[in-house]
Amino acid sequence: MTPSHRHAVRHHGSPEAPPLVLVHGFGCDQAMWHHVVPDLVRDFHVVTLDLAGAGESDPAMWDAERYGRLEGYVEDLVALLSELGLRDPVLVGHSVSAMIVAHVQVMAPELVGSLVMVGPSPRYVDDGEYVGGFSAEQIEELLASLSANYVAWSHAMAPVIAGNPGRPEVHGELAEAFCRMDPGVAEVFARTTFLSDARDVLPRVTAPTLVLQCSDDVIAPQVVGEYVARQVPDAELVLLRAAGHCPQLSDPEEIVSVLRERLLPGDPR
Repeated sequence: MTPSHRHAVRHHGSPEAPPLVLVHGFGCDQAMWHHVVPDLVRDFHVVTLDLAGAGESDPAMWDAERYGRLEGYVEDLVALLSELGLRDPVLVGHSVSAMIVAHVQVMAPELVGSLVMVGPSPRYVDDGEYVGGFSAEQIEELLASLSANYVAWSHAMAPVIAGNPGRPEVHGELAEAFCRMDPGVAEVFARTTFLSDARDVLPRVTAPTLVLQCSDDVIAPQVVGEYVARQVPDAELVLLRAAGHCPQLSDPEEIVSVLRERLLPGDPR
């Protein structure tokens, strides 16, 4: 089975357009992008995929040990990009996948044109002068709660992660995405996500990088986005009006507008 089949890859738009690869974050799948794809295909060849253990990815590929580290996902994405043979693709990584695409660019720079990091955090746990937004105790409590009852955790945490109080449709869509993931897979992926430390990778990223920072993001606060933008040598920080951690759900129009403006110089729209 090819990497494309293993990751349920879907191509949207003209293959002659600039390639844009959308990589979802923890607890989600490629459906997370469904609000933005219809507009993005006007200008890009959009590629969506499911990471191991998510969506329609091949269940046979899931391995708790392999995906107990970010490198498992990184190696998968390198293999997929090698197969696809896209020319200078833009990799868009949301949340933990912002660090996955950073690893990919460092491992195989010839396969990547540029990066877009949406709500990135290289480390969620505070460490000395570094502010990640959470204490070690808070992360362990979060992981224990998830392990005890994943469905209850999903419905309780979706409004916190998504932000946007008073918009139950956004909370509900994120909760539904969480609940589509197998609880055992989610537990492993959560530990990989919230206990990882990718700070050493950021200075080694050589591709132009857009850091998209949401407002009122409790998962990846602004201080973290600013840190990422300082550490990546060729990075630009863009502060979004979109609130919460999932702007592709809460304000898809802004995401499309920013990507079009920053990735298509001279575009009048």
